[in-house]
Amino acid sequence: MAVLGLTGGIGSGKSTVARLFGKQGVHWVDADDVARQVVEPGTPALQAIAGHFGRDVLTPEGTLDRARLRQIVFADPEQRAWLESLLHPIIRAELVRQLTLSDDARPYVLLVSPLLLETDQHELVRRVIVVDVPVEVQLQRTMARDNNTREQVQRIIDAQMPRAQRLARADVVIDNSRPLEDVERQVRDWHQRFLVDFG
Repeated sequence: MAVLGLTGGIGSGKSTVARLFGKQGVHWVDADDVARQVVEPGTPALQAIAGHFGRDVLTPEGTLDRARLRQIVFADPEQRAWLESLLHPIIRAELVRQLTLSDDARPYVLLVSPLLLETDQHELVRRVIVVDVPVEVQLQRTMARDNNTREQVQRIIDAQMPRAQRLARADVVIDNSRPLEDVERQVRDWHQRFLVDFG
C-alpha cells in the first residue's frame, strides 16, 4: 500500500483536506495527533520535557501546556532544537507503527504532517501533496483559530519551510484558498488519479 504525504503551512487547511479525502474512503494518520499522543501524562517524552523546561510547561492537571511550550521554543532556536531532537524520532516511530496498521485492501493511505518536508518523514511517502494558501490567509486563519497574536503566528510561519520552497517540492498542489466545493472537486479528481496510479 502506498503512503502519500499531505502537508502545508500552519493555517493552510491540512485537516480540512484530510477529511475530504476521508469522505472518499481514504484512511489517514495525522502527525499532530501522534505528537499529542507521545506526550500524554505518564509518557517518557513528557517526563523529559518537564525535566528540561520545568513544571511551568505542565497544566495543573499534569498535561502538557502546548501554548506555553510553543511560546518558549519559538522564541529560542536552541530550545526548539532540543525539543525537536527529542520528539521527532519518537513521533516518526509511532507514525510508522500506525501507518502499518492501515487496511491493506486500500490502495493508499495519507500521512498528514505539517513537518513532512522539514523532517525525515518525507522518506516514508511516495508522493507529496501540498495544501496551499497565501501567507496572509495563513495568518488570518491561525489568529482566529488559536487566539494568537499576529507576531506569534508570523514567528511560526517563519520557522516553517518557506511557501515557495514547499511548493517546489510538491508532486500535487491543492489550492485551499478557493471555495469549499472547488477544494472538494480537486480532492475527488486527485483521488481518482491515485486509484489509477496505486490501485
